[in-house]
Amino acid sequence: MHVETHGHQLEVTPALRDHVDTKFQKLAKHFDQPLHVRVQLSVEKLLHKAEATAIIAGKTLHADATAADMYAAIDQLADKVDRLLVKHRKKVVDHHRGENPARDGTFG
Repeated sequence: MHVETHGHQLEVTPALRDHVDTKFQKLAKHFDQPLHVRVQLSVEKLLHKAEATAIIAGKTLHADATAADMYAAIDQLADKVDRLLVKHRKKVVDHHRGENPARDGTFG
């Protein structure tokens, strides 16, 4: 899993970068294939905003979160991306594994 952390008019400190890395490394458990995540952190007035774009197998997933604290925004963002990945994985899984006479050629 590859995580890029960028700041928009904000310097990304090593502590913020470590926090993002630890939160997003947990998301790698959902997929065996490579996952690329780009996280952008910014501050708009009093709100701290975190946005993530995850690219997996040609599919792009996007999520964002805002909070009064940057660490809380990162935590919320990681939870949102986790839910998106689980939802995407359920869509990708083949649900037609049972026996089907039409597919087996024994129908008719």
